[in-house]
Amino acid sequence: MDDIDAIALLQDPVRRRLYTYVVAQGREVGRNEAAEAAGVARTLAAHHLDRLADAGLLESGSRRLTGRTGPGAGRPAKVYTRVRTERSVSLPARDYRTAADLLAEAAEEAGLDVGLRASARRRGEALRGSAPACGDLPAAMELLAARGYEPHLEDGGAGSDGEGDGDGNAAEREERVARAEAPVIRMRNCPFHAVAERFPPLVCGMNLALLEGMLGTDGPLRARMAARPGECCVVVEVSKNNAS
Repeated sequence: MDDIDAIALLQDPVRRRLYTYVVAQGREVGRNEAAEAAGVARTLAAHHLDRLADAGLLESGSRRLTGRTGPGAGRPAKVYTRVRTERSVSLPARDYRTAADLLAEAAEEAGLDVGLRASARRRGEALRGSAPACGDLPAAMELLAARGYEPHLEDGGAGSDGEGDGDGNAAEREERVARAEAPVIRMRNCPFHAVAERFPPLVCGMNLALLEGMLGTDGPLRARMAARPGECCVVVEVSKNNAS
């Protein structure tokens, strides 16, 4: 299905609510759960979810939602997740992706990482304008959502990459324990995903600097690298200097 036809399916308000809910979970969602979240009957939800899957906006599969196996475990249920394929429409046609790839390739070959990060930080500061540094995690969530990052809160240790586990001095180990207990903002979407896949150090460094400029580096929050497959490479947390 063409991008414009697929995107047009989201004009239906029920379909759009279902799609938005599935995307926001970051995991497989069954028909009953989606129907309850959208406030519609299960049969209607199933119809719209299948339409979204047929259009390539969602991916469908099946598994037992009870977690049980063997006799008596019940039949597998149909579940849905967002596909990783991008959809876009531009009228008239534009090709910013190719331009971004060429610019990133040239910047990487010329060793312009430092200059790019400086430009990104200035852009982030310009986007923040005269506002003070972001004051807390809920305010950061709102700011990041407006920029398309799809933020969500989770424990600092959830899905940790284990960086430095068992290493370092006592102070460093204590900091890691405190970080694992404190909530952090993870982001399910990277707005620069397509280019970041080809030039990860360059683009992820740019993204970190952009978020530092947007959030402010003199406030109670900090952004840091914490890469996870399929998500943004940056997390936002309360700075250790401001943690209670």
